[in-house]
Amino acid sequence: MSRADWDDLLEAVRAAHANSPELQAFCGFPTDLQPQKVTPFHIPPAALMAAETGLFSDHHTALRDGFITCGPHAQWRETYKDTDIGQDFMDRFGCYNLIGQGGAFSSAQMWAWVVYMPPGLHYPWHHHPGEEIYLVLGGEATFMRAGDATEMLRAGQVSQHGPNQPHAMETHDHPVMALVVWRNGFDTPPVLTPKDYIQ
Repeated sequence: MSRADWDDLLEAVRAAHANSPELQAFCGFPTDLQPQKVTPFHIPPAALMAAETGLFSDHHTALRDGFITCGPHAQWRETYKDTDIGQDFMDRFGCYNLIGQGGAFSSAQMWAWVVYMPPGLHYPWHHHPGEEIYLVLGGEATFMRAGDATEMLRAGQVSQHGPNQPHAMETHDHPVMALVVWRNGFDTPPVLTPKDYIQ
């Protein structure tokens, strides 16, 4: 894989940011980007996303396809390793950074990564200090946020989460892919939310 593939993916993220009023309002596009070496690391969901055929979309198709192209060369994350989330989730939930730790670019202003979930997967309630926005790139999923109505979101739609606001996701008959952006709180990873904490 050439460095140009990572550069193309970054430009697709830049274009999505420029064309999304919600992303623009959430944070500016980073001005301090620096290339960094990617050490590939694969987990089972990497193969699932590579073979996925259900990520229907009429928005951001270049970005969706760019994440799939770069997936075999990415450093996939194991955010919930050594928690009680369960092996089925670990085998099917996938994400990797483009901007941030382990990604092809570094920034102190914004982190960005892809999240992929196949059909029939529940991402349990979790929270983190970092403020976050999801932009759906393909497929669909139910998004849940503490204190807000549950929404079924599809390509082009967003879900924003405040600091330490518990949130969850669930796919049903279709998979989902989303661009996820954080604007702060990079040093504190997500944690599963205790049930008695959810309002």
